[in-house]
Amino acid sequence: MEVGGPERVVAVAGAGFQCLEPNETCMSVVAEFTIPADAFALEHTFDTVPDATVEIERLATHSREWVMPFLWVRSDDLEAVKHALEADPDIEGVRTLNLADGIGYFNVHWSEELQRLIDEVVDQHGIVQEAEAKDGRWYLKLKFVDESVLEEFQAHFRDRGHAFELQRLYRGIEPKERRYDLTPEQREVLTTAQEMGYFDVPRETQIEELAAELDISTNSVSQRLRRATDNLVRNTLTVSTPKGLPDAN
Repeated sequence: MEVGGPERVVAVAGAGFQCLEPNETCMSVVAEFTIPADAFALEHTFDTVPDATVEIERLATHSREWVMPFLWVRSDDLEAVKHALEADPDIEGVRTLNLADGIGYFNVHWSEELQRLIDEVVDQHGIVQEAEAKDGRWYLKLKFVDESVLEEFQAHFRDRGHAFELQRLYRGIEPKERRYDLTPEQREVLTTAQEMGYFDVPRETQIEELAAELDISTNSVSQRLRRATDNLVRNTLTVSTPKGLPDAN
């Protein structure tokens, strides 16, 4: 589903969010988008160093030059990354702050064209919460005060031909377990395990004690712990390509 399409966003699979009436007051919403690097930033860098994974460190600032001033880049060839960034037309200036253990830390000054795009995002009341990229594609998480502002954002960028694709939509006040794709049972087993010292070194409690505390089998405890850990890692530490666009119908 391309952002800004003629259909009115009602819900995205898995989000559990609806706002149907024009005058209905909605809470803040968080929208996760993807956009190709050639329509956003660093196309040259990804073409030159295909294995690069980029994470933007943003700052809370009113200065346009300091909205996204730092990049963390993972790659097997950081020297190639450094040279690619220096030659990338989306960047006017870059300073290498650290290169170690396959991770580079860079201070960048974006081109005027990209700065204008970032200004447009901010002008449309989109708050950039996360910006990560791999395989030539960006994954952006933006927060909006309500759904009407999101719709204005969609229309604005649709009219300008930017290929933002909506992947996920949920309330800005959604419980943390929903954001990390945790079920209530998975959250319970994780928090109970932490409180009882299951993750301590040395371990203060065993899986049998967790099972007794939760009144479930040891096999259920083990499965919930593995699934919960996988969900937490996927939703907090990795940049993963979406499995496919959700069906909003």
